[in-house]
Amino acid sequence: MEPLVNEMFQLPMVALRGLSVFPNTVLRFDLGRKQSIAAVREAMENNQTIFLAAQKSMAEEIDTENGIYRVGVVCEVKQIMRGSSGDQYRILVEGKYRAALLSFAQEQPFLKANLKALATHEGENSSIEKEALIRYTKNLFETFAAMQPKMPTDIIAGVLDTEEVGRLADYTAGNLPLAVKDKQELLEELDDMQRLEKLCVKLSSEIRLLESEEKIAQKVESQMDENQREYYLREQMRAISDELGEGDLSQKDAQKFRQKIDVLPLEEDSKKKLLEECDRLERLQPSSPESAVSRTYLETVLALPFGTYTKDSLSLDKARKVLDKAHYGLNEVKDRIIELLAVRKLNPDIKGQILCLVGPPGVGKTSIAQSLAEAMHRNFARISLGGVGDEAEIRGHRKTYIGAMPGNIVDALTRAKSMNPLILLDEIDKMSKDYKGDPASALLEVLDPEQNHSFRDHYVEIPVDLSKVLFVTTANDLSTVPAPLLDRMEVIELYSYTAEEKFHIAKKHLLPKQLKEHGITAQQLRITDDALREMIEYYTREAGVRKLERTIAKTIRKNAVQIAKDPKKRHTVNAKNLETFLGARKYKAENALKHNGVGVVNGLAWTSVGGELLKVEALVMEGTGKLVLTGSLGEVMQESAKAALSFVRANAKALQIAPDFYKTKDIHIHFPEGAVPKDGPSAGVTVTTALVSALTGREPYNTIAMTGEVTITGRVLPIGGLREKSMAAYKAGMKTVLIPAENYADLEEADEAVKKAIQFIPVEHVSKVLEHALLPAQESACEPIEEKKSKAYDAIPPKKNSLCRNTTEA
Repeated sequence: MEPLVNEMFQLPMVALRGLSVFPNTVLRFDLGRKQSIAAVREAMENNQTIFLAAQKSMAEEIDTENGIYRVGVVCEVKQIMRGSSGDQYRILVEGKYRAALLSFAQEQPFLKANLKALATHEGENSSIEKEALIRYTKNLFETFAAMQPKMPTDIIAGVLDTEEVGRLADYTAGNLPLAVKDKQELLEELDDMQRLEKLCVKLSSEIRLLESEEKIAQKVESQMDENQREYYLREQMRAISDELGEGDLSQKDAQKFRQKIDVLPLEEDSKKKLLEECDRLERLQPSSPESAVSRTYLETVLALPFGTYTKDSLSLDKARKVLDKAHYGLNEVKDRIIELLAVRKLNPDIKGQILCLVGPPGVGKTSIAQSLAEAMHRNFARISLGGVGDEAEIRGHRKTYIGAMPGNIVDALTRAKSMNPLILLDEIDKMSKDYKGDPASALLEVLDPEQNHSFRDHYVEIPVDLSKVLFVTTANDLSTVPAPLLDRMEVIELYSYTAEEKFHIAKKHLLPKQLKEHGITAQQLRITDDALREMIEYYTREAGVRKLERTIAKTIRKNAVQIAKDPKKRHTVNAKNLETFLGARKYKAENALKHNGVGVVNGLAWTSVGGELLKVEALVMEGTGKLVLTGSLGEVMQESAKAALSFVRANAKALQIAPDFYKTKDIHIHFPEGAVPKDGPSAGVTVTTALVSALTGREPYNTIAMTGEVTITGRVLPIGGLREKSMAAYKAGMKTVLIPAENYADLEEADEAVKKAIQFIPVEHVSKVLEHALLPAQESACEPIEEKKSKAYDAIPPKKNSLCRNTTEA
């Protein structure tokens, strides 16, 4: 029985989530909350009547203050069934009349509401207006139903058979797929005519939405192949987004990219290029390969640190401390770096300071570059060019190719996270070229201060400013570096370490580093100074210190076994027990020959790992005048030996050699270590001396070494690598070195320890070489060959007792 209007009464209540109920409609729903189940049970015991009102949100917890709409419907429970899980129920209710929620009589164990019945009214409209509105509503509903093929026929019949305004509004609204908020608006409207008019508005809106959906579907179908289901679905999503004016994934990404591009400090042309790419991305489907290419391109370009610069630290004292801490010796290199910083301090905008560190492996080229970056507070990035043979490694690949990526230069900027890093181009002499291009030619633009302010990577396609980048390159041999590329760099040579320098490096840097890496303290293991010197002398032979570091590490590992067993015991490695850990000595001391030998002369050679003592052997045999050259000799060295033989033949009488020796004798010239390829003209004086020694029987001094190119007239020409060669002579225990007179000024680069230990004799003619290098003959001395003396030659002391000891007098 329906209560009187404005009469307050109480009923158990259920708060609906996502549902609304109207009078004269049937609703089936599930119960899961304990409060709701308890309320239904209470209703079943009291006339099966319950009050239903909608929640404003889908929250599990019920907000009794503001979370429930204040107008609901009193319903009769028609059916209740237990769900399969046992803790849920499904009920069927029928709406009876509206009621206003005044307050809550209780909240536990179920909601009980204080209610007041609400009456509806038709208003004062004429019967014609009512009839017109009813007819209009039914027509709209028929249109809507025609567009909804799944609409049940009993609902359609129920709407068409209803003639009362209020009942038609409630029944139709209860069966329309409207939002809870919209249904609640209709439920709270008590004027039947007003409620039906509002329903018509919402029904018209639904019809327009269905028409838009149908239009979208037709638009999609016209663009698609029927069999491409996945593509059809994606196109449908896109068409929906276009119709509603909402951006899809590509549009959102494009907008995000646009925001980043707008704040970049780029030229307008570059920004325009990137914004055009954003427009292209926006038009593409997210699933298409072109979309992935476009998105990757924009992400890569925007990852570049445009406008990001680190502030240089140009403190000369601090830079010197950083360099001295990390490197022992290398004073010339350190001085040049300090000069570079001093110039930058005076003129911060200077360009063109591109350094090329040249030297044998292991002498600290890469670490010098790292120390320079640390001293200047610049970010550091290293590019290894060893084996690079593709121009695209420098300039990048065009983005139209599958797997395209930017070149190493742009990648280094991204890794460095600033536009003014120090970029190390390591092993620049190890690049190659093939059909893919010449990377050395691509580097010409990178290392040219007049061009690199607008470097264009094939992938990035917009100018990248490299003018603020400090480039440092490293190489072992400049002979393989193209001349145009070498012309853009300032070469700084790093020379081989002396034994004393290696000792200090090992003691101050390598040994503490390896002890730390192996988790051993200086109290647990002590490696004496004599053990370090023993390693340098007899277990390593290199220009740098890499092998020495590995030897120290091996020694520490050998001791680590015993230290692990007894950490408290102290261990000592000295020269006496070193063989216990490293085995027998790997190298013998490279001293002069123990005994004089006819035809065996000490020469000097340059290699990529430093200088070496090169012994040349000449042997004269009875024969028919054949010349045999062995020892893996290159073409230049073979020609040098032939030039030496021609000189000896031309001056045989003056050298007291039988004039027909080239007819009656076979001569064999051999360079030991035959498996090692050898080439170059600097062994000319050595071959000449060995030939004269073998033909005259005069023994060479075993403490004299020599180097220099010889001509067929006997002139001694300058050579390269004098510093390394002098170091090799020093290590071999030589006392005197004969050098070309034109190389005399190069002795300034020689190590001070070498200049103090060795007497350097400059010579212009091979006759002076023979005079100093060979012992006097048993029976008579060799008469000197007449030669024209220049003013420069007159300045050279002709006798041993007047020769200069070091270059300080030069």
